[in-house]
Amino acid sequence: MNPRTRTALLRSALPLALMATIFYFSAQPGIDHNGWFVVLMRKFGHVTEYALLTAAWWWALRVAVRRPLPWAIGISLAYACTDEFHQTFVRGRDGTPRDIAIDAVGMAIAALVIVLRRRASGARTRIDAEGLVSRSSPARSP
Repeated sequence: MNPRTRTALLRSALPLALMATIFYFSAQPGIDHNGWFVVLMRKFGHVTEYALLTAAWWWALRVAVRRPLPWAIGISLAYACTDEFHQTFVRGRDGTPRDIAIDAVGMAIAALVIVLRRRASGARTRIDAEGLVSRSSPARSP
């Protein structure tokens, strides 16, 4: 096994553990607490867990595939769909397309953060036409 494949397999442990955690919490019977704060916290949990899952898959796949972000989003979206389907079999729970949309908000937030950070890190290491370090890094004036 080549080192890139081995690294990708080792890195995939994190997103797989997150998926197992999501599955565990999705398998818990529904509670009849529908206060606005509880509902808000649950939806915030959806956004957070799928943002983390997307970021984890991006991190795991960046050593294995050419464009890891679309793959990470695709895997996370597919998992969100299967998770909502799974919830239809759990007492007191229901799977809804609305929750998939909320999960997708988390995926979009992760994608936006990844893209913005990648652009920012690229700008810091870019060298301008005169061969000087770009203005975003500390440099001495002549």
